[in-house]
Amino acid sequence: MVTSPHHLASEAGRDVLAAGGSAIDAAIAIGATLAVVYPHFCGLGGDAIWIVSDETGKADTLSGIGQAAANISNIPAPIPLRGPMSAITSACVVDSWGTAHDFARTRWGGGPSFASLLEPAIALAEEGFPLSASQAFWLDFRRSEMGTWAGFSALYDTSHLKTESDLVRLPQLAASLRMIARDGYRSFYEGELAAKIAEGLQAAGSPLSAADLAATRTRVEPPLRLGYRGLDLLAPPPPTQGVSTLEIMALLDRIGIAEAAADNADYYHLVVEAIKQAFLSRTDIADPDFSPLDVGAWLAPERLADKAARIDRQAALPWPHRFKTGDTVFFAAVDAHGRSASVLQSIYFDWGSGVVAGDTGILWQNRGAAFSRDPASPNRLRPGARPFYTLNPGMTLKDGRPHLLYGTQGADGQPQTLATLLSRVIDHGFDPAAALAAPRFLLGRTFSDSRDSLKIEESVGEEVLNKLAQRGHEISLLEPHSPISGQAGLIRVENGIIEGAHDPRSDGVALGL
Repeated sequence: MVTSPHHLASEAGRDVLAAGGSAIDAAIAIGATLAVVYPHFCGLGGDAIWIVSDETGKADTLSGIGQAAANISNIPAPIPLRGPMSAITSACVVDSWGTAHDFARTRWGGGPSFASLLEPAIALAEEGFPLSASQAFWLDFRRSEMGTWAGFSALYDTSHLKTESDLVRLPQLAASLRMIARDGYRSFYEGELAAKIAEGLQAAGSPLSAADLAATRTRVEPPLRLGYRGLDLLAPPPPTQGVSTLEIMALLDRIGIAEAAADNADYYHLVVEAIKQAFLSRTDIADPDFSPLDVGAWLAPERLADKAARIDRQAALPWPHRFKTGDTVFFAAVDAHGRSASVLQSIYFDWGSGVVAGDTGILWQNRGAAFSRDPASPNRLRPGARPFYTLNPGMTLKDGRPHLLYGTQGADGQPQTLATLLSRVIDHGFDPAAALAAPRFLLGRTFSDSRDSLKIEESVGEEVLNKLAQRGHEISLLEPHSPISGQAGLIRVENGIIEGAHDPRSDGVALGL
């Protein structure tokens, strides 16, 4: 089974599985294809986080997170959200693909060549693909800004698309992918392509250098773990917010979320209030190389008990905090042996920094905008540091074997969506498709909000909305299956049966063999 937010990517992964490839092989093909057909949310100029497991539950995290440039002397405060001074962290997604491929060869044996897994993406970039509804939406949404983004308008000019049969072609990106296939994945960092990327970025005004690219490496490290109702929940370690997702789930277990019907006001209130308690301390998460975090103490029973006691079952905690956006793709694969890969790829905001690296066709991320410029912040900008990271794909083990694979788009919304998905599946028996289709919410003010806001899909029903308002939640309504609610995916493996789905809020699909 594979799941992704675009049918062409899901088809690429399914074909790899059909040819005998592993879950990791399928995920690489999916990720490369998404870098072409979903360029508004991910690409070669971004990062990736993986959780992988063999059929026995031996799990690892592959943290493909680019680091800040060595020279940060000219970066302004605050860090711009777009432009060359937001393109200040390296891009680790290609290294993560290569590291995953090497990992699968070493741990799982055999399989297709790395170059062959890029072939579907190369073909689509050269021959063209239909403009997706999601890409069209985000092109139109940012139309007024794009003229100021270095090299962007020429690369993603879709003015020639007049009918549904017209195709998007990305020949420069195809050429870069071909160079990676020919010269190996490290050529992105230390070869002919690396030199072109560095030259293009510096010409645009980014501080990133060839040396910064060469220093970029994926880390293979153990995932965080939390016991939850007989299951083991896995999440990536800091600087990701995986620990926040686990904290929310631990709080939900303590306050008895399983006893609250999944469609009533009690359920939504308790999930929202648990999220608030977890988010209050989230600013302590940063690169552990510079600001170590004691995860054991963070998830210690006494700390969780104190936070759970602060949750008022009848009244909402005031929440004036801003909601931080970010756009991401989740995809996952399970192979015939039960080996599994749960992955998120991102360029942070939709269209990232807006900066294209010369004539490479590579759009660079703006992940560096997640750093703080407060000198007292654990997440402050420092040379070589990795920023606080919203990506946190997840996996759940049951009886020591992969059971659930899950993840979502959405920056601050990621732990919120994952908490509702996991609770609905684990505590309330939803199947993957039903859990993904159910109403969702997002906590926090955006710049368009005039008040503290709980944005919630109106399909929860008038009775739920009224009861939440009575408890002090300041409601802003979203349409059912609003794109604002993110794009999630979910696979469940149980008793020899694999079920998968992707979000009805996306262009995605799950495909099985």
